Amino acid sequence: MFLRGMPKHRPLTEDALQLVAQRFAVLAEPMRLRLIQTLMEGERNVTELVGATGGTQANISRHLQTLIGAHILTRRKEGLQVFYRIADPTIPRLCELVCGSLGKTLTRQAAHFDPAN
Repeated sequence: MFLRGMPKHRPLTEDALQLVAQRFAVLAEPMRLRLIQTLMEGERNVTELVGATGGTQANISRHLQTLIGAHILTRRKEGLQVFYRIADPTIPRLCELVCGSLGKTLTRQAAHFDPAN
């Protein structure tokens, strides 16, 4: 994949591009991002995730299954409780990169509306 300012890499195959697109599709859902954001603070059970995100238990459970299926999250059982955590250590860094890039873009755009300019 060739990106300006990034080290050159060989182009991805069609299969690899499909896998990358699927990963981004999983992350393109606001509730899943809320769950990931909450889990960046540490492991949580479903009840805690429902309280932290404002979703319903059924909705949260569905999104957790999708994130587990994508190998972004993992779970462990302790007695009757199931705890979820981030399994892919690149996810927090990816979120940081995207948020930082968006912050810079929004700052530049806001400067166009600054009456001092």
